[in-house]
Amino acid sequence: MKKIVPLLVFLVIGIFLFLSLNSNPDKLPSPLVGKIFPEIEGADFYTNEVVKFNNLISGQVSLINVWASWCVTCRKEHQIIKNIAKNNDLKLIGINYKDTRSEGENYLKVMGNPFDEIIFDPKGQVGMELGVYATPETFLINREGLIIHKHIGEITEKDWIENFLPHLDANES
Repeated sequence: MKKIVPLLVFLVIGIFLFLSLNSNPDKLPSPLVGKIFPEIEGADFYTNEVVKFNNLISGQVSLINVWASWCVTCRKEHQIIKNIAKNNDLKLIGINYKDTRSEGENYLKVMGNPFDEIIFDPKGQVGMELGVYATPETFLINREGLIIHKHIGEITEKDWIENFLPHLDANES
């Protein structure tokens, strides 16, 4: 009996770990999808002035991308973000998350700045209010301020076509 208990504990832990390997972080539920973007404030990346997100997104379709200079996946995703920025009907807002301003500035200098606005979030407070799990994360907000899609991880061209464009097309109707 003494040998069976540790074996059962080991099996339960093994099954739990095996099942977690098959989980997809892109499928993590977000309590914000389908709700109005929360009334939160952040600091402008360049001026440090207080900015209300609802003022930034008011009346326009917006994409909010959470990124950091230390984030390898953000670097991989950056070219698609630059391509998305060419869409004039979409306001692109970046949140520089748990980073230093100098590292963020260097990242933008090297990689290019695709954002219309950037919020500086060095302590992750804005990210916490948005339920950010990790970088990059991206929120698509419609003209009424409703969060219509959340993407966790790198946006690939395929993700953009399959997961974002249908929302944008539906929003145009």
